[in-house]
Amino acid sequence: MKLYFNVGYNAMAGQNLQLVIVDDKGSDVQIHTLFYAENGIWKCEVDYFSKSISYKYRLSDEKGSVLREEFVLHNLNFPHNYKEFIIFDEWNNKNFPENYLNNKILYNKLNQFVPEKATVLKKHTHLFRIEAPLYNPDWKIVLFGSTASLGNWSDEKTIHLSQSGFGIWEVSIEIPENEFIQFKYCIYDKKEGRVIDVETGENRFTLPNPLTDVLQIVSNHYFKFRSYQMYHDAGVAVPVFSLRTGKGFGVGEFSDLKNLADWTKETSLGIIQILPINDTTANYSWTDSYPYAAVSVYALHPQYISLENLDYDLPKELVFEYQSEKEALNDLDLVDYERVIGSKWRFLKAVFNAEKEKIYKDRNFKKFIKDNEHWLIPYSAFCVLRDKYKTPNFNDWKTHKKYIAGKVSQLFTVKSKDYDVCMLHAWVQYQLHLQLKDAVEYIHSLGVSLKGDLPIGIYRYSVEAWTEPELFGMDFQAGAPPDQFTELGQNWEFPTYNWEAMKEDDYRWWKNRLKALEQYFDAMRIDHILGFFRIWRMPVSATQGILGYFYPAVPVVSDEFKARHIPFDFNRYCMPFINDMILWEYFGENSGKALEFINSNNDGTYSFKEEFDTQRKLTDFFKKYPRGVIEEKLISLCANVLFLTEERKGEIVYHPRFNVYRSDSYKYLSEWEQKAIYDLYQDYFFRRQDYLWSEKAMEILPVILNATKMLICGEDLGMVPACVPLVMDELAIIALKVQRMPSDNVPFYNPKNADYMNVVTASSHDSSTLRQWWKEDPVVTQKYFNQQLIQYGKAPEEMNSHLAEIIMKQHLYNNAMLAIFPIQEFLATDSELTNPNMDNERINNPAVFPHYWRYRMHLNIEDLKNKTIFNEKIAYWVKDSGRA
Repeated sequence: MKLYFNVGYNAMAGQNLQLVIVDDKGSDVQIHTLFYAENGIWKCEVDYFSKSISYKYRLSDEKGSVLREEFVLHNLNFPHNYKEFIIFDEWNNKNFPENYLNNKILYNKLNQFVPEKATVLKKHTHLFRIEAPLYNPDWKIVLFGSTASLGNWSDEKTIHLSQSGFGIWEVSIEIPENEFIQFKYCIYDKKEGRVIDVETGENRFTLPNPLTDVLQIVSNHYFKFRSYQMYHDAGVAVPVFSLRTGKGFGVGEFSDLKNLADWTKETSLGIIQILPINDTTANYSWTDSYPYAAVSVYALHPQYISLENLDYDLPKELVFEYQSEKEALNDLDLVDYERVIGSKWRFLKAVFNAEKEKIYKDRNFKKFIKDNEHWLIPYSAFCVLRDKYKTPNFNDWKTHKKYIAGKVSQLFTVKSKDYDVCMLHAWVQYQLHLQLKDAVEYIHSLGVSLKGDLPIGIYRYSVEAWTEPELFGMDFQAGAPPDQFTELGQNWEFPTYNWEAMKEDDYRWWKNRLKALEQYFDAMRIDHILGFFRIWRMPVSATQGILGYFYPAVPVVSDEFKARHIPFDFNRYCMPFINDMILWEYFGENSGKALEFINSNNDGTYSFKEEFDTQRKLTDFFKKYPRGVIEEKLISLCANVLFLTEERKGEIVYHPRFNVYRSDSYKYLSEWEQKAIYDLYQDYFFRRQDYLWSEKAMEILPVILNATKMLICGEDLGMVPACVPLVMDELAIIALKVQRMPSDNVPFYNPKNADYMNVVTASSHDSSTLRQWWKEDPVVTQKYFNQQLIQYGKAPEEMNSHLAEIIMKQHLYNNAMLAIFPIQEFLATDSELTNPNMDNERINNPAVFPHYWRYRMHLNIEDLKNKTIFNEKIAYWVKDSGRA
């Protein structure tokens, strides 16, 4: 079979275009160099012997180095009645609508879709193909053109294409005219029986095909949609643990998502967004409520299991106790994490022990273990050892400190005394999987989609850190630099990623993780997507985020200090600077107490004693020997440095401390020295890093994105480098816009300015609710009231339901793809449904770590479904704004 490829590309002198054919695993199997013909067209001829092909184009230089390549594969199927094909192709950008809109959400919206077959006859000369995901099931793609066979541009003589796959449209026809062909694709409404719109832009064109026995494939990309034709949706964000139902056990469960989906359907919302749902059980204490510190990136959290929806009933003798505990927990305003998880495990063990023989014989359970053994066996063993030694810190275990698969798997054998407990944890995961899949299938049956949340980090004492420590920077901690919410930055205490090690096996770890999530989710929020460009990391000796630096980064080297005429002195620049005035400023009359921890240098300055010279040493000391009011000041004094050090290949390099110009150490420099360091600081943070960070993200993100059909959204808040929006746009990653957290130098982000590739929202799980925020700063509120809401006069002290409605509508009536709001903000639009205790509505406060994540809705979700007037109001907004 002969394939004749033709593709348009404007390359520079010395550059070459290559055709790369890949196998079903995505590996390159053939590489063909195209030759330049004329008018920007590149050609090559390929002998090929399969009825389908996947390939991509690649641009290289004279040395063969890859300069650019497509991130999305071309896929063609060849009809059996032709042996030769002329293919007219186009470069396929990742950010063409067909590539980010052809996702699992589309599959939900078109859940009744049946593929159509495009008939190819021997007399046909051309096969037209375009990828154009249409979310309206009443629409289809047609085409017309400049020849009589294409209708002479008459919208009453259009050629109808068949949808052979989700968003893939094809038609094979005979074009006998021997003339240059111009054409356009159109949208046809099947209900109205007419063309409702023609794609924008210039006419497309192709050539006549006078050859017999040769089919010309016109493989088009980038259907030029108008805004109203694109997918727009609205949704609700609520943690699973926050869902309240009349039959609840004091915490939301996977089965409660069905009730939420019913309400979502009533209000014409199309997306449910939840927080991470993986198991975070480290100590069985309230600190485990933090959903971003999972002990396994695969295992689901047992708190979300419904005891009433297990495969087996609770033993009769425990029913009364269960009902009493259930009633008491469900009456609580907030989640009592410790009591909930403790009670659930008590009842789960009782069911398991009573039905153990049946459970072990369950073929479906056996299959679940077999299908998931790569993570389930290590996870179950981890849980057994964690509970046996009363800690998730595997370094403190008496056995199996180092993971050896062969030895750990022995715990899962019948002869092991830990066999039953291992099987208990595996069975609980099986039940959680069944209950979540059941909820997801119900959600999908309503045409609603589920959006998950992917944490950027892993917990330091997790299954993954135990089994594959080589994939992580265990000597470092991830976090975030200081911002408007946290003056000292954030230390999440997670290890960083060893991207070099992950790259060696083509990011297998990430691909497997996304594959697992894709079982349940249709869209995914990537938490702190900036971490794929660079991560803020601290050595384990630090406890505050302010002692971190970006990694990777182009550091400052010793020669640069000389070039900038900066009189670098290691002790002055890299050690905490302490003099008498700083001592008094920090400790006042308690200065004498601080001398226990520092030595005098006999020159008016002081240094920390070796046993106290890091924040971690001080923190550990204070846990055993509290020192009251001076503790926090001493820990902060450790951060009074100008530069942080890093060892690279045996040499020391340097990173300016964040906000160095606000440090007390900086104040005691001469003016010219201050200016030189300030200029270096500006260059380091805002100029020199962008190329490196862009390069790193473009190396990692395309591989991850191509591993899933979920719609990917990136949480890109915080200190955003200039390269981030450019990369996110090129890779079609949906950005997040929170009105109170603008990336530009403006007080508020105006949702009307949102372009299509955005999720807009009024608040998030990391912020206060709108009602809380309204009372935080009257000056800011007044400005917002007058300038953003365009209201006159003095702002009211409380945010009423009318103002909440205005804010919601601002976020709905714009061009952003998605508008998703926390459930609290929906309830704020109705005075009868607002929570009387608004401080109970905050989910997380990033300035407080650890924070107790325990918000519960104050209303039963099933009752909300019956609030007809409220639901109809929301449904009207959603439909009227073109989001239904």
